[in-house]
Amino acid sequence: MVENINHSTQNNMTEQEITKTNNNKIKSGKTWIIVLVGILVIALIVTGIIFLSQSSAEQTGKLRDIFIIFMALESLLIGIAIIILIIQLAILTNLIQNEVKPILNATQQTVKTLKGTTVFLSNNLVEPVMKLNEYLAGLKKVLDIIRITKK
Repeated sequence: MVENINHSTQNNMTEQEITKTNNNKIKSGKTWIIVLVGILVIALIVTGIIFLSQSSAEQTGKLRDIFIIFMALESLLIGIAIIILIIQLAILTNLIQNEVKPILNATQQTVKTLKGTTVFLSNNLVEPVMKLNEYLAGLKKVLDIIRITKK
């Protein structure tokens, strides 16, 4: 039976090791794909620059105008994204002020109440029990001393 458990544990370990190995291979493959795509993009940019340097001024001007329009559209999209982020930030601020703050205040009030309850129990329950135990211990000691002297 112990051998079956050990064999089962070894099988589970090998399955875990196989899974880790496969995950590492997948990550390694993704890394190579990203590197190859980056190299391809850089090669395309260099190729484009070489062709633009050999083309006429009119073609370069048209491409420049298209690039300017593209950059204006990109700036417009970035502006819209910033506006959306500002709105989300305002919503988050409103949520914190109107939802989280009252919860924190209620939690603080609960903690204060709990602290008061603890102090009350300490003063009215624990301290009297401790004093009673002290008196009983003292009484027991006195009785022990009295019994010793009688013997």
